[in-house]
Amino acid sequence: MKTILFFVIFFCIINNAFAQVTNSFPKINYRTVQFKKSSELNKFLKDFLPSKDKIKYRVITTLNRKELRYFRINQPIIVPDTFIEDLRAYSVFPQFYESAKNIPKLIIVSNIYQAYACYENGILVRFSAMNSGKISTPTYPGRYALQWKQRLRRSSFNENWIMPFTWNFHRLTGMAFHQFDMPGYPASHMCIRQFKDDAEWLFHWGEGPKKDSNGKFIPMSGTPVIIIDFYNFKAKEKKWLQLSSNFDIISNLPLEPLEFEEALIPIIHIPPDLRGTLSAKERKRYEFALDTLIARGILPKDIRLTPSKSLKRKTTDKKQLGNDKKD
Repeated sequence: MKTILFFVIFFCIINNAFAQVTNSFPKINYRTVQFKKSSELNKFLKDFLPSKDKIKYRVITTLNRKELRYFRINQPIIVPDTFIEDLRAYSVFPQFYESAKNIPKLIIVSNIYQAYACYENGILVRFSAMNSGKISTPTYPGRYALQWKQRLRRSSFNENWIMPFTWNFHRLTGMAFHQFDMPGYPASHMCIRQFKDDAEWLFHWGEGPKKDSNGKFIPMSGTPVIIIDFYNFKAKEKKWLQLSSNFDIISNLPLEPLEFEEALIPIIHIPPDLRGTLSAKERKRYEFALDTLIARGILPKDIRLTPSKSLKRKTTDKKQLGNDKKD
């Protein structure tokens, strides 16, 4: 009887802890403002400069998914009525994700909301803004896993692009989380751009693939990355700017996140010199990916995708040549 009572009490304590996590932040209402004159906009932005108020700066840039230098006149700006240092208060993802309670670490990404969440056993530990791939090099929905990381990386697409805190999550395409310009809309070459603070945090928090008894890497054993949706490039309104409060959250997260379909990526995005490494089964999947994505209505029929270039290029840094992939 005592044993049963112990488990009942323990279960209640755990449930109460989860309830506290779920309801740990007060309701924060949002409003949108926009300015017709540069002078008015600049006056508004002065209150959000990082040198004046780091908390306000982090909140306003996270909510709008862009750096202050990309704020423009005649464009809506979402503003909260309360500023909290813990950015989880502004998450569009739930504070507790029931289906992930048995998963040590998990990253959930929404292209539609241009944001991602990091979970530990179902508890939200980080909420971050991001900017994903543009229409010709989009960030495809599906299941991925963290592969390898590099503190400072130079893009093979453009040698002038430096990408701090890179975490690759697709070996062949070079798709990765990394710090880069955040203009407030999908702008990358399939990658997930982040603010510096978020990129650095993820760089240390994420885990790469495990090795088997023979010392070989186990496929898809790094921290799982689930991209749940595809950005609607035809939409006039940005979904995150339509939120009315922090209680507006995504409620339809995958019930079985680790069973989420592995990403379908058209072979045009695989660099030509890497296609020879594909097995017959893998090649067939990449070759039919475009038709499948169009048939499912994820991609429009008239989509024009940018092909990936060969990784072979001239460089004076031989070590970098061996490591570089595309942005």
